[in-house]
Amino acid sequence: MTPKSLPTPTLHTARLRLRPFDDADANDLFALHSNAYVLRYWDAPPWRERGRAERFITACRQMAEGGTGARLAVDRGSGGAFIGWCGLSRWNPDYRSASLGYCFDDAAWGHGYATEAARALLRWAFDTLDLNRVQAETDTRNVASARVLEKLGFVREGTLREDCVVNGEVSDSWVYGLIRREWRPSSEPLPAR
Repeated sequence: MTPKSLPTPTLHTARLRLRPFDDADANDLFALHSNAYVLRYWDAPPWRERGRAERFITACRQMAEGGTGARLAVDRGSGGAFIGWCGLSRWNPDYRSASLGYCFDDAAWGHGYATEAARALLRWAFDTLDLNRVQAETDTRNVASARVLEKLGFVREGTLREDCVVNGEVSDSWVYGLIRREWRPSSEPLPAR
């Protein structure tokens, strides 16, 4: 069963606002996804045309309307500057599962924004969508992204060998999972297993 639509929330944290994308985000989104440095571990090459940003925003709306996920723009709370996005895709209400993804501008790296945004989205996912499992994948070379997932309580479950080939470069990905019973909405550490 797929719902007709998934309400796309606006979420607030101490430093961030997560909100639905709008057409005015296209330039910022294109700047983010055309940055080869930001996307060096991504599963697709950098964008070369601004139209990709417009299609991404349309896809975000369709995802919410089709009930398969929610991607939210992330702005700094002070000043409202766009710094990236965080989203849930492949939402399956029967299995109560979804996949987490995020992408942030390199100027925003190292400040805890990805962890803060993902934590807010996960709280919504577990509380509102009643998810049981959230999965995430990251390139094995992307140590910073792996650290974000581990701070959120995700457990590395395996390696997808040679699962991506981008511009002729082959890479592996780590698969992470977070189960509802292991979720800690604050930054408190998980108990020892």
